[in-house]
Amino acid sequence: MAAGLYQLVLWLALPVVWLRLRWRARREPAYGQRIAERFGCVPGEIPRGCVWFHTVSAGETIAAAPLIQQLADEFAETPFLVTTMTPTGSEQVSARLADCVAHCYAPYDFGFAVKRFFERVQPKILVLMETELWPNLIEQAARRGVPVLLVNARLSERSAKGYARVAGLTRPMLQRVDAIACQSDDHVQRFVALGAAPDTTTAMGSVKYDVAEPPGFEDDIVKLRVVFALQQQPVWIAASTHPGEDEQVLEAFRLVRRQHASACLLLVPRHPVRADDVCKLVLEAGFTVSRHSECLQQASSQTMDIVVGDVMGSLLQLYGLADVAFVGGSLVPVGGHNPLEPALCGIPIVSGPEQFNFTDVMADLQQRGALRTVQDAHELAEVVCLYLSDADLRQQAGAAAANALWENRGATARVAELLRTRIRAVLL
Repeated sequence: MAAGLYQLVLWLALPVVWLRLRWRARREPAYGQRIAERFGCVPGEIPRGCVWFHTVSAGETIAAAPLIQQLADEFAETPFLVTTMTPTGSEQVSARLADCVAHCYAPYDFGFAVKRFFERVQPKILVLMETELWPNLIEQAARRGVPVLLVNARLSERSAKGYARVAGLTRPMLQRVDAIACQSDDHVQRFVALGAAPDTTTAMGSVKYDVAEPPGFEDDIVKLRVVFALQQQPVWIAASTHPGEDEQVLEAFRLVRRQHASACLLLVPRHPVRADDVCKLVLEAGFTVSRHSECLQQASSQTMDIVVGDVMGSLLQLYGLADVAFVGGSLVPVGGHNPLEPALCGIPIVSGPEQFNFTDVMADLQQRGALRTVQDAHELAEVVCLYLSDADLRQQAGAAAANALWENRGATARVAELLRTRIRAVLL
């Protein structure tokens, strides 16, 4: 019953999905390109019989890249394919893995598109990152005897309740997944409660703890300080912000400026395509602004009040410039974004109350004194001012953040061993 209803809903949604792609392409042209791939029409250069990783978007791709690189090097005679759903994810595959994997968009979960994709690609194994659970995708893999592994898996309480409402669809889907490597025991319990097999659902930690500084990281920060015309003034960053959140950050910045008149804000929207809108908000708020991309073309002659980040793949370097980090998606009901990159840079972390995407990580950071939760712009300003005014407190919180990162590393090696065993089995 549930499966039939799902298929009906998909068919009814088909014209809506097509129109939404076209509408989104007006704002983000990349969504108007390679549309056929989203319906299972695979480019001719994509190899058959591959190890297939699906990483969704930029964040998952960045986290999975070291794992995929390692396995692609070990199984050099076997083709690897990485699929994403977003252009930003596609860009990260090209930037980080172009020398060792093939890439295309994954098909939407329409039965005809998924079947077409499998017939063309004939993967040996499918590795899904985090919570990419799609009934038709997983069913088609099971029908063809393709093992499915879900790694770095997470399932918030909110998402678990949503899946429980469609248990008739969720339970058989999870029972077709061959192994689930979860980020924590809490996630294991939620998956098992929904129908995952207890003996193949285990906690291995989060591969996002294994984030590392790229080569030349310190030099990149020095260069950015020059192109942004930063001297010794305090700098704080509001990263991965969303509509409705930028306005609150700007209000907080106005309050911060009352105590720290020379402070500079790095304001980085989650989606770079929003940079024009964010710059407009900055100007309407009465601040001077420059864009990261423009500064790279011609270094700033003077320090702007706010630098808007619009360059993909540079967020870690921007964290490295800052004294304090606010992690966005948390003052609006998005669920928060990854706080581990500012932890790598050893700076204090501030978050809004919406943290369900990283509940375990946020709780650990807060318990250690590395993260503070705020409710609104006024509290955000208070905490930023507190850290900018107290170097010792700032150093303590930053060190606690870095320690949390280093003490939880190792998930990539554990997941790699699981995948290594499974890949060998399908290649025999």
